[in-house]
Amino acid sequence: MGVPAFFRWLSRKYPSIVIHCNEETVKEVNGIKIPIDTSQPNPNDIEFDNLYLDMNGIIHPCSHPEDRPAPKNEEEIMLAIFEAIDRLFAIVRPRRLLYMAIDGVAPRAKMNQQRSRRFRASKESFENSRIKADIKAELRAKGALLPEDDPKAEKFDSNCITPGTEFMFRLAACLRFYVLERLNNDPGWKNIEVILSDANVPGEGEHKIMDFIRRQRGQPNHDPNTHHCICGADADLIMLGLATHEPNFTIIREEFKPNQPRPCGICAQYGHEMEDCCGLPKVKEGEHDELQAQSSICKTNYIFIRICVIREYIRMELDMPGLPFEYDFENVVDDWVMMCFFVGNDFLPHLPSLEIREGAIDKLVRLYKDIVHHTGGYLTKNGHINLDRVEKIMRGIGRMEDEIFRKRRESDLNYRAREKSKRQKKQSDRGPSYVPEGQFAPIPLGSKGLMPPALSDIRSTARDMRTSDLRNLDAASSLRAMLHDSLQSSSTDSLKRKKEDNDDEPDDDVRLWEDGWKERYYKSKFDVSMKDFAFRRKVVRSYVEGLCWVLSYYYQGCASWAWFFPFHYAPFASDFVDIIDVPSQFSTSNPKKPLEQLMCVFPAASGQFLPNSWRILMNKPESPIIDFYPEDFQIDLNGKKYAWQGVALLPFVDEERMIGALKHVYPDLSAAERMRNSLGNDILFVGRHHALYSFFKGLGENNNQPLSFEEAVDIDPALTKGMAGKVWKDSLCSGPTHVSAPLACLEDLKNNCALSMSYKDPVYPDGHVFEAKLLPGARFPEVTVKPRDFSYKNNGGRNSFGRQNPRNWQPRIGFDPHRNHQRLHQSSHRHLNHHLHHRSNNDSYRPPFQNAYPPQRPYYSQEYNQQNRNNRWPRNDSWGPRPEFRQQQQSHRPRWDGRERYPDAAHQRFSDKRHNDREDNSGSGGYSRYGVY
Repeated sequence: MGVPAFFRWLSRKYPSIVIHCNEETVKEVNGIKIPIDTSQPNPNDIEFDNLYLDMNGIIHPCSHPEDRPAPKNEEEIMLAIFEAIDRLFAIVRPRRLLYMAIDGVAPRAKMNQQRSRRFRASKESFENSRIKADIKAELRAKGALLPEDDPKAEKFDSNCITPGTEFMFRLAACLRFYVLERLNNDPGWKNIEVILSDANVPGEGEHKIMDFIRRQRGQPNHDPNTHHCICGADADLIMLGLATHEPNFTIIREEFKPNQPRPCGICAQYGHEMEDCCGLPKVKEGEHDELQAQSSICKTNYIFIRICVIREYIRMELDMPGLPFEYDFENVVDDWVMMCFFVGNDFLPHLPSLEIREGAIDKLVRLYKDIVHHTGGYLTKNGHINLDRVEKIMRGIGRMEDEIFRKRRESDLNYRAREKSKRQKKQSDRGPSYVPEGQFAPIPLGSKGLMPPALSDIRSTARDMRTSDLRNLDAASSLRAMLHDSLQSSSTDSLKRKKEDNDDEPDDDVRLWEDGWKERYYKSKFDVSMKDFAFRRKVVRSYVEGLCWVLSYYYQGCASWAWFFPFHYAPFASDFVDIIDVPSQFSTSNPKKPLEQLMCVFPAASGQFLPNSWRILMNKPESPIIDFYPEDFQIDLNGKKYAWQGVALLPFVDEERMIGALKHVYPDLSAAERMRNSLGNDILFVGRHHALYSFFKGLGENNNQPLSFEEAVDIDPALTKGMAGKVWKDSLCSGPTHVSAPLACLEDLKNNCALSMSYKDPVYPDGHVFEAKLLPGARFPEVTVKPRDFSYKNNGGRNSFGRQNPRNWQPRIGFDPHRNHQRLHQSSHRHLNHHLHHRSNNDSYRPPFQNAYPPQRPYYSQEYNQQNRNNRWPRNDSWGPRPEFRQQQQSHRPRWDGRERYPDAAHQRFSDKRHNDREDNSGSGGYSRYGVY
């Protein structure tokens, strides 16, 4: 979803939602890799029922990764996808269902974003290829060593990951073979069902998954305590998970680690950018001319995001006592999801005054609480919006727009000033702060005959050097710094190409922080005057329609495949006036076919993925739709710094003109192209150990076996642990026969025992409303977030004593809150303390400690306390025992009762003056609160 930094904001605000995966690794014995037995219990202390894979989140990083060299050919891409699925399956280990969903034809509202992405990708690929060719030519001219071109390497265009291309058709065939192979040979797959929804099935991958869950929830045999786990990196999965109202819903995604090393695009080495490449290093020569080993690629870790914990945080934050009506938390969750749409999504541009980094959702939540009290109701109900209440929230945001824009400008200027100061300080610190002179002056290499003068007075020279401010800079570092400066000044034609710091602000004609910003905005973005109220109302009505369409898409399914927002920019919050009469009903329509979508989203540079006669429509000047495919286009930064943050100003596709032009080229399609252009169905696989196997086998042997959806047979939910639907046989279904491998590196399945059928989710009548509520019998996991945790976080993550609350930062591995974490033995702590801490006066005793929680007060004998009761500093001082009393501490060492302490407890000073003034029965006031040992 188009909400940059949403997950970062959410994980920082609600830290307990994240759990680190406990993953088993593949063992290797005598060079043979032993696969993980996924039939064993899950090492994360939980058992998942269903695993859903949003396959596009796997296909993209496997085909063109950013943190490692790209695969050389399509075969390596397929194998990398198989390995990624195996790894996720080994982490989650589903016990009932594996659902793999590839993005199919998307609604028209999403096609506009896909069109922008693919045009950008094509433009960036062309520019990168030109830059790479120029750099290689320059390096070769200067004698640099470059890697040879691999004749087996294939150039990969990421735009081919779109429904209707030959690549996606081959990928579906490979995944079908992969599923059959695992069902036959992997013990962890033998009792599960597998559903494959390939690119010919219309719908986005994550929404096909959500539609499956919604339709299963409406069945009487559905288990309300099913444990769902969905894999994907899109932020909208969090919204979709909340929208299901399932008590056990978890998201698994890759852990984001910033500033990870990336390989150079020319030499594939790490440690530098493509602009700074010097070519390959020289070949190793001799034992004293060895090259430094390259840093190894860090394996990406996975994390779990618990939707049930997000619900706990929302319940605490949106607690509204004293409502004039019954508090419905499920409705509050739906309202929170809807408010998140204002800061961005894949279908609408976000409002100019709402930025996630500026606390936009927190502003909306504060307004929401007031609106609910005053209006006596919620914003949404089962995916339908109450526009009157939404208008009141928008008016509240509109009243703050001036202040928001001014604060944004002030924050931006402060940030630029800080960054400029850092760069200037870094440049000033490059050279040495002191360079010795005379006898100890560094001499450049190659300077023959320049011998340092002899010292006349060694004693005075040494004294002068000691009194000089060397700042810990020895002669070797001085020499290196001087040589660095010499090389930089003499090598103007160096192969290194340094990036220039660009302190210039991006062009911004609107200047939202100055008066008259609304007039400038509409003139610059829409080329109309602010006084054109009819046009402004048209933009607002289209945006409100978009809000209604998006919420219905998330809660009820796609309301219209043809609707889209026909503008590049959003209106202001203050423009939302009289929106209650905006219609929220949409006309029904059918999804486009895959090749039609390719024509809508592809640039002319990616025409090789289309049939020849279709491709001509993109390039021929006489084409009636040639204006849909500009060779160059403008990117409006819209006040941002980077091009990927800007708005691609592409013309919107006229659907009627497009369909009219394609009617003349449809007869040119071959049989294979017609198959790629058809709309398909999901495929359900089972192995021979599954209870559904006999049912499938009986349908295959029946003379009257179903061959179409009209003849489909209902599945018995008792055989699938509650899953319902219809099945029938088609040409892609497999049976007990020989299955040929789609890749040369794979072996054929000579004795396939798995079966498959076409599958369709349960069908509901037109106009059916899926209720957004908890199902009867739903049970939530043990509560994780305590009220004190939420108050700590709202107080900056600190408790009343100013110490960081450990619950807010301690990582958690696995789902068992009572897991016994590994820790050092007491003897190990004594060993570490003995070697890491050196204390005088033979004071080497230190009690072991196991965690960083504040310790309890130490135990002293009554005789010891009475004897040393008054030996302390005055009450108005908060330091520890007097120095002259320290010797008595050494001779009267207190008895330790085995409780946990901080290290260095004997040297801790008072950090809380109130403790120093406190008298208690033990008489130990005046000592450090961590004790004296």
